[in-house]
Amino acid sequence: MTSIKKEKCTAIIVAAGQGKRMGTQTQKQFLDLGEGKPVLYYSLACFQESPVIDEIILVTSRNGLDLCKNEIVDRYDLRKVTKIIPGGRQRRDSVYEGLKQCEGTDYVFIHDGARPFITGEILQRAMDAVREHKACAVGVPAKDTVKLLDREGFVRETPKREQTWLVQTPQCFAYPLICSAHGCVKDKDAAVITDDAVAVELSGLAKVKMVMGAYTNLKITTPEDIAIAKVILRG
Repeated sequence: MTSIKKEKCTAIIVAAGQGKRMGTQTQKQFLDLGEGKPVLYYSLACFQESPVIDEIILVTSRNGLDLCKNEIVDRYDLRKVTKIIPGGRQRRDSVYEGLKQCEGTDYVFIHDGARPFITGEILQRAMDAVREHKACAVGVPAKDTVKLLDREGFVRETPKREQTWLVQTPQCFAYPLICSAHGCVKDKDAAVITDDAVAVELSGLAKVKMVMGAYTNLKITTPEDIAIAKVILRG
């Protein structure tokens, strides 16, 4: 009887940002949400507990390597974290460093370490979608009307609300696809490559399927987000 090879799924958690908009000396991914645990812990714990994920590669700043290992990974016994590596100058550089560390991987889940409220249900929906479409991004429909502006700040276009989504992470891809996409856009302005879905879109290698996330899957960026996150945790 021929055995079926299990698909390997690797999560790349990107936590190398400086968080300048937070206005604190501590990087946002290491801020305490009020339970004695840092922001980064919560997303790592979700990926650790998910049966979808086989391995986690954590990408952080050079001065955060020891903190991540000693105070988060070892302290909370996050055994799926196989590598903790320094990131690059831009977010896309950090992602690429993580991609280079993947071994024998079929699918890659790329997630912002500053999004603590990812859930196992979302990860499973993303897994189902990436198996079928090879590229997907978690997000939610926009609640407000979105306006596209011209360079002078005047409204140029109002897209239909049902066609506008707010993109989140994780963003999930077949491993060869996302590696090729990053190679295709390596010479483009980093300001254009705001996430990994954009890299795939610009490469023309695949269409990106949107997958329902959650409105609570917010990214910690400003002090107001910390206050909201504490409310979510209490709820």
